[in-house]
Amino acid sequence: MRIIAGTMRGQRLEAPSGDRVRPTLDRVRESLFNILAPRMEGATFLDLYAGSGANGIEALSRGASRAVFIDNHPESARCIRKNLATTKCEDRGACMSYRLPEDIRRIPGTFSLIFADPPFDFTDYGALLEGISAADLLAPGGQLIVEHGFKTDLPETVGRFQRLQERRYGKTELTFYA
Repeated sequence: MRIIAGTMRGQRLEAPSGDRVRPTLDRVRESLFNILAPRMEGATFLDLYAGSGANGIEALSRGASRAVFIDNHPESARCIRKNLATTKCEDRGACMSYRLPEDIRRIPGTFSLIFADPPFDFTDYGALLEGISAADLLAPGGQLIVEHGFKTDLPETVGRFQRLQERRYGKTELTFYA
């Protein structure tokens, strides 16, 4: 796995061992960040179910000012911290261990971009989206993006969020909310 573009282009990242983490495919990540490019400079990025931290580090590489990584698995947290050190982004990234969606209200701050990539067998999207809305994590004018299996239907509206678009990449789909 590598950083696709920006100041850290080509930098290799470590992924947690085993098959518990399903990293976002490079082509999906590249498409996502091409869509988000106009919003990236100075953005604050929240990476939920962060795994290796590749998406948040990609955001930092492309101009985000700060990224917060949330994952409750110790191996993922170790991997994220190592990747932040490898990319020399420790001062712009923070890794926190919370269970989602249960602990969503414990996440401090607001973010201009929120990316959530729960495991494909995750089913409680309503609670996740409602929690993000209720915790007021998305800054005004921000976007929330959820990566999920293409057979999973996400709601048109939830909390204060309205679905803007969906993009399918093979068996993966990205749903954008504002």
